[in-house]
Amino acid sequence: MRELPKKYGDQSEDLATAFLEQEGFIILERNYFARKLGEIDIIAQRDDILHFIEVKSGKADFDPIYNVTPSKLRKVINSAYYYMKTKNLDVAFSIDALIIRHDEVEFIENVTL
Repeated sequence: MRELPKKYGDQSEDLATAFLEQEGFIILERNYFARKLGEIDIIAQRDDILHFIEVKSGKADFDPIYNVTPSKLRKVINSAYYYMKTKNLDVAFSIDALIIRHDEVEFIENVTL
């Protein structure tokens, strides 16, 4: 029964990746998992800035932006710091959200501000 939501989520991440590449981002990782911390949907780079991107999508009337919760952002931030530590990176970075409503894409940079 969980196959349909996962399939839709995978399709949404494919659409998000295509959108980001079209916008000049270089995709470094997808579905990066930091043990005990959480997952980052997409890690990308553009103009010497590392972007940790949370993708949220939905088909229902409920706007997927509301799924970008403080708890989820904490997990992304902690995972981002872990990623940079394990890769020995000291670079500027941004925590972003990419919202997909049907086939419309909204990219929100620095969602933690």
